[in-house]
Amino acid sequence: MTISVTKYKLYSYLIFLFVGVMIFSCDSGDKEGLTDIDDNDDTDTIDYTLPALSISTQNLLSITSKDEYIDCNITINGNKRYKDYSGTARIRGRGNSTWLWYDKKPYRIKLYEKAEILGLDANKDWVLLANYRDPTHLMNAISFRMSEYMGFKFTNHTRFIEVTLNGDYIGLYQLTEQIEVAKSRVNIDDDDGYLISLDLDDGPSLNPNANDNFWSKVFSMPVCVKSPKDRTAQQLEVIRTDFAALEAAINSYNYESVDQLLDIQSFIDYLIIQEITYNVELAAPRSTFMYKDKGGKYFMGPVWDFDAGFDFDWSTMYTGHHYFASYRELVLGTDPASQIGGYKLPLFFTRMFKNATFVAQYKARWNEIYAGLLDEIISYTNKTATETADAMERDFERWPIDKHYVTEIDKLKNWLTLRFGYLTTVTKNIPEPAK
Repeated sequence: MTISVTKYKLYSYLIFLFVGVMIFSCDSGDKEGLTDIDDNDDTDTIDYTLPALSISTQNLLSITSKDEYIDCNITINGNKRYKDYSGTARIRGRGNSTWLWYDKKPYRIKLYEKAEILGLDANKDWVLLANYRDPTHLMNAISFRMSEYMGFKFTNHTRFIEVTLNGDYIGLYQLTEQIEVAKSRVNIDDDDGYLISLDLDDGPSLNPNANDNFWSKVFSMPVCVKSPKDRTAQQLEVIRTDFAALEAAINSYNYESVDQLLDIQSFIDYLIIQEITYNVELAAPRSTFMYKDKGGKYFMGPVWDFDAGFDFDWSTMYTGHHYFASYRELVLGTDPASQIGGYKLPLFFTRMFKNATFVAQYKARWNEIYAGLLDEIISYTNKTATETADAMERDFERWPIDKHYVTEIDKLKNWLTLRFGYLTTVTKNIPEPAK
């Protein structure tokens, strides 16, 4: 059979193309065992408006541990908002209840090399918050925005991003920084500064084998030392004793003594945010970060973890997404000094309400910020809900729940508006001590 010149050229081209594809596929991957996203990657069919993150784990392994990392390749399409990124990393699970109870999992990513991600300063450590419990996806982001508005020195940023894992679209995530000591994060001295977390989950009762925690001396709160790392038992006791001096000052509710050891403005702002969000985690406490630079005072923050606030229904905590039943519930209560009308908190958070100067400062701060803060977070909510609407719909299809995000965002805004009005009255009526 005679083959025409034209057909011969076509057959030769097809053979060349086939061989080229096979060579490329055999040579792909930055590290041994790392697998590129396959031809069934959901990102091929999604018209993204937000940035998109594709993660491919080594040998397509499932992420089943929050202790052991797995190697992975990651690729970020900045979608013309931010620079694209591609690199190698490690990934594991993270969180406590959010990791244990829910199918949509949160993750911790550690890059092999520092990099700027979505316009954020270069670092290796990043967090993907799933926000599965929260039907609005916005509770943590709103709380971070409040912190920023109120002037906290260190506040986590929010970058909403859609994520595909090993070719499977897994929904809308909130990418943010890992809370740690670093130049662009909690910027304190690595050796002589302290970053601590008052956290039941990381404390001695629930994590007894760790060498980074203790019970505080005065108020018996669980304390986990996040930095300095690799501290000795002697160094841990130095931090415990130093923190006890602050506890003793607060226990005496002497304003001048406390002011020498604690930035009182940050303390007041921190309590206000917890009360606005009805964040009952303060009672345990959990996720309550504090830091102290070398030779400086203690500061509250960064703020963290708010999807158990906003009047979450804890009776359905394993499966439920129920919030906003009442805007009148309180954390600090109507009389914080006597712990009336609120949660039974560690006295560390309420003792200063026995001091007249502190109460006056607390009330003045609320009067200063409440109107502008409410406007800011309602505006932020509207803007963010609009920008993420398509992604929220895709997430809802991927992880269907009994609450629709549009309805729940409206409830959130209404709850906040009513709550701000209620808290204005509550704050005005906090008892004023004689001295």
